[in-house]
Amino acid sequence: MAYLLIIDDDPAFRSSLSEMLTDLGHQVREVSHVQAGLQSLRTEPVDLVITDLKLAGDDGLAFLRQAQHIKAVPCIMLTAYASGSNTIEAMRLGAFDHLTKPVSRQVLMQSLQRALPERTVELATEQHLPPEGLAEPLIGNSECMRQVFKQIGLAAATEATVLILGETGTGKEEVARALHRNSLRAHGPFVAVNCAAIPPDLMESELFGHVKGAFTGAVADRQGYLRQAAGGTLFLDEIGDMPLALQAKILRVLEAREFSPVGTTKTLTLDARIIAATHRDLPGAVREGQFREDLWYRLQVMPILLPPLRERGADLLMLAQHFLAREASGRPKRLTAEAAQKLVQHDWPGNIRELRNTIARAVILSHHEHIEAGHISFTQRPQAIEGGAWSPVSMTSGSQPSGATLAERLQQLEREMIERALRESGDNRSEAARKLGLSRQQLYRKLEVHGLA
Repeated sequence: MAYLLIIDDDPAFRSSLSEMLTDLGHQVREVSHVQAGLQSLRTEPVDLVITDLKLAGDDGLAFLRQAQHIKAVPCIMLTAYASGSNTIEAMRLGAFDHLTKPVSRQVLMQSLQRALPERTVELATEQHLPPEGLAEPLIGNSECMRQVFKQIGLAAATEATVLILGETGTGKEEVARALHRNSLRAHGPFVAVNCAAIPPDLMESELFGHVKGAFTGAVADRQGYLRQAAGGTLFLDEIGDMPLALQAKILRVLEAREFSPVGTTKTLTLDARIIAATHRDLPGAVREGQFREDLWYRLQVMPILLPPLRERGADLLMLAQHFLAREASGRPKRLTAEAAQKLVQHDWPGNIRELRNTIARAVILSHHEHIEAGHISFTQRPQAIEGGAWSPVSMTSGSQPSGATLAERLQQLEREMIERALRESGDNRSEAARKLGLSRQQLYRKLEVHGLA
C-alpha cells in the first residue's frame, strides 16, 4: 500500500480516480487546489502525488515549483490539454511522468509501478487512449513524440551534453532550441553552427576564434562560436561532418571545459552548454574510421532520437494544418479529405521539411479556401539511366523548353546532378562534392550559382 495524494478540481474525475487507486490497495487523499495539496505534503505521509495541470487558481506547474522545497516525492501530472511545451516544463520541474486525460487504468498503473518500484501493482488490459490537444513550437501528440518531449524536459533541467539523432528534416534544430528555451541558460544566446557548411580549413577558427596574425588574412582578433555562446547554448548541427582533427579538439573542450583561440596558448573557460545533432549513422562512421569513438561515447550522455514523419501517425495532419495556418496570410485554407488522404499515403523521405514545402506549394497553387488533391505535388527525384548516369529526360519534357540552348540544358543538368548528390548523401556536402568530382569550394560556388546555398 502507498499513500497517494490527488489534486484535481473536478469532483467527478477525482472521485473516479480515487476509487480506481483504492481498488489497487492504496490509501488516497483528495484535495481540490494547490494550497491544500501543499499543506497535505507538509503534514501527512505522502508517497506519490497525482495532480491536474489546469486547476482553479494556481496550476499543477505551480505545485511542482513549490513542492520541491517541501518533500521529494514522485509526481504524476495529468492534463486534457497536452502540448509539447507543458510536457517539457513539467518534466523540467521534476515531474515523474506526464499523462493525458482520459488516462487508462493500464497506463496509470504502469506509471505507478515505475514511480513506486518497491510496490506491486496489478496490470490491466485496457488500451492507452490517444492524447488530445496541439503543441506550440514542437507539434505532435503521437506517443513517440511525447517520449521526445519528456526527454527534453528531463535534459533541459541539467547541463548534460545532448546528442540529437534523426533523419534529415525531422526537426533536430527545433529540439535543440526547445532544450535551450527550457534550460537555466534560456536568458543567454542560442548559437547554431552547421558543421557541414564550414570549409574544413576554416572550422577551427570559426569555432575557437583566432588572434590577429594567427594566419594569413587574420587582420584582427575574432571571437569564435564557443565564446559567442557564452552564458547560453552552442548547437553543433551535423557534427558527423566535422573533420577528425577537430573532433579531437571538441572532445577536449567537452572533457576539460576549456579551449584556446587559434594563434595563442591562452586558455579560456567554456561557459556554454553544447548540444550536437546529426543525421548520419555515427556507429557506422566510427567503424569506418570517419568519426572518433571516444567522442561518440562522450556525446552519449543524453541521446534523443527523433522519429521520422512516416512513423508519427496523426501528427502528420496536425503539422499540415500548422503550416497551412502559417502560410495563410490572413486567408485560412483547409485540406479536403482527398488532399489529406494524399498526404497520409506519401512516405515523406524529406520529413517535416518536405511537408512544409509541399504545403507552401499547395497554398500557392490553390486560389480558393480549399486545398484539393490536385494541389498536392511531391518533389520528383531525377531519373537515372542504366549504369547510374544522370538522366536528361526532364530537360526535354520538364523544366526546360524544347528550344532551350545547349548552355541552358547543361545548367539544368548540372543543377539536377547537384540536387541528387545532396539527397543521396543526406545533405552531406563533403560527400556530395566527392560524388560529383568537385572540391568543397567548387561545390559551394555552384550552390550559389544555382540558388541552392
